[in-house]
Amino acid sequence: MAPKLSVNLNKVALVRNTRHLGIPSVTCAATLCLQAGAAGITVHPRPDARHIRPDDVVELAQLLQAWPDREFNVEGNPFHNLMDCVADLVARKLPVHQVTFVPDSEGQFTSDHGWTFPQDAVRLTPLIDQAHALGLRVSLFMDADPNAMSAAKTVGADRVELYTEPYAAAWGTPDQNAQLQRFARAAQAALDAGLGVNAGHDLNRDNLGAFVQTVPGVQEVSIGHALISDALELGYAATIRAYLQCLENAP
Repeated sequence: MAPKLSVNLNKVALVRNTRHLGIPSVTCAATLCLQAGAAGITVHPRPDARHIRPDDVVELAQLLQAWPDREFNVEGNPFHNLMDCVADLVARKLPVHQVTFVPDSEGQFTSDHGWTFPQDAVRLTPLIDQAHALGLRVSLFMDADPNAMSAAKTVGADRVELYTEPYAAAWGTPDQNAQLQRFARAAQAALDAGLGVNAGHDLNRDNLGAFVQTVPGVQEVSIGHALISDALELGYAATIRAYLQCLENAP
């Protein structure tokens, strides 16, 4: 099966937050993406609420009640506001399927590295247990290090999300194939450890097909910045179709 496409709506919220008019609407964007065939919605609520806000998370979960075959992925640092956010959804009996733990700092521009093992193991284990007690699948944001995948499994992760910015940065350069092979080795190590494989960060219409064609076992890609940028020019429906075509055309 082709990897599933989860659309990260942070950039829609970022534009909305520059004014006090409520536009563009995050829930409208989600609806258009789901109608066009996206398999899920991703949000990353940060403590400073510079894009996605707590009420957005609730409203999107309420929206997804009408889409029971789609998934809601809430990502963020579990030592900040993430666990309160997802626990609130569960308490309200609203849909949330996956939490992606990301080791970003409060003022960080964007996520730029994965968890480190064994250093982060002791801190992560009880939070992973907490997420599992809420009935949630846990994915850990990870660098493409094959040696770290068994440690991610040991602390209880269900999946890893491979941080793909190094691959995207190498696209079109002599280092492109070496990066692809590095990610392929990391994904295979994750599969060998019994983990599912997600991927995300700077994937776009140019580099996505080669990635999922080469990297084994990718179940889900989470794409935000490039996809929303494309949607400004092409519209949501055409953009979602284009990304789905990239995923479906990769053997």
